[in-house]
Amino acid sequence: MLQVVTSSVTSVSSSVNMSPKHVVFKKVSRDKSVAVYMGKRDFVDHCDFVDPVDGVIVLDPVQVKGKKVYVMLSCTFRYGRQDMDVMGVAFRRDLFLVTRQVYPELQDKEQLTHTKIQQKLLRKLGDNAFPFFFEFPDNLPCSVALQPGPSDVGKKCAVEFEVKAFCGENQDEKMDKQSSVRLSIRKIQFSPESSEVAPVAETTFEFLMSEKPLHVKLSMPKETFYHGEPVTVNVQITNSSSRNIKDISVSVEQVTNIVLYSNDKYVKSVAKEETGDSVPSGTSLRKDYTLFPLLAHNKERRGLALDGRLKHEDTNLASSSIVKQEVLKEVQGMLVFYKVVVRMIASGTIGSSEVSLELPFKLMNPKPEPAKESDPDDMVFEEFKRVYLKGVVYGDDDESPTEA
Repeated sequence: MLQVVTSSVTSVSSSVNMSPKHVVFKKVSRDKSVAVYMGKRDFVDHCDFVDPVDGVIVLDPVQVKGKKVYVMLSCTFRYGRQDMDVMGVAFRRDLFLVTRQVYPELQDKEQLTHTKIQQKLLRKLGDNAFPFFFEFPDNLPCSVALQPGPSDVGKKCAVEFEVKAFCGENQDEKMDKQSSVRLSIRKIQFSPESSEVAPVAETTFEFLMSEKPLHVKLSMPKETFYHGEPVTVNVQITNSSSRNIKDISVSVEQVTNIVLYSNDKYVKSVAKEETGDSVPSGTSLRKDYTLFPLLAHNKERRGLALDGRLKHEDTNLASSSIVKQEVLKEVQGMLVFYKVVVRMIASGTIGSSEVSLELPFKLMNPKPEPAKESDPDDMVFEEFKRVYLKGVVYGDDDESPTEA
């Protein structure tokens, strides 16, 4: 639902020359005492810096009289149901949590106003609007979630980010849901500048009772592919051995390491081709294969890592994790990698065996074009929708899923 706060366009010719509207997301507490306005829901980790989290809180001074208003930014790792506790292991852990007092003001508004969208909102929303501003630390993971299976009702494994505004006598007071607002946001990464490196992997297999070996080589035209883009891999097999090669398959596999608690590893094939190709003894094969690793082909598969999206219809497979050298992997929660794997059966007179070779690559979103500057007063307010995943049932601290 959109609530347009700009004046109507009076002619077709004037609308053609208008600057693009700036969408502002808003959310109001149930008792209308606090409202949060933010210019975006996605915050980009550029590797050398992360977009700051900024916005404006509007309060009703009559309802919050005698109380303070706080805003909180959190990064949480959830592993399983929130109300479960097995052998003393908590299934929810805050990786990052910081709270700031917004009202009564501890600093002048000018000192807390860091961005143009804050300036626009403060001008439009009046004297009861107060800015907030957070900077991410350098070591936090990006938003990611494991897709629950059809029978996993209520289970959830995810790294989530949330902005929360609330009223209270102090910041440690139990939060009143009627006078609080929760907004899920995402921390994301885009593909870095493309490198000239073309990934290659090759190996030699030797077999009992065979004088000569089997040589297998994999290569890809580039290291990074974009979501939705076909993944091409070149397979070269030189079979000098006495074995016959058959049942060749080529697949893209997603590897998700749960590094914070359990060191669980999920390896899921997200695209596969059973080729039917064979390479008899003394022959060779050189062929390109094209695979399509898409979430659309894996909708019901439990344990797939997905990018943390704000609507499950708008999701894709999780992007490859880019871990900075100085950051401990253990604090990342979940790490996601991709690889192409070729498998084949080497059969001979004394039996058969499977051999395989894998080649890592990256799967990411491309860096978008910079947004055009919008007119200062040309804003559209859109109701903020909570993140939710298909198959997940939320508890009392979450909102009921509604159609976005």
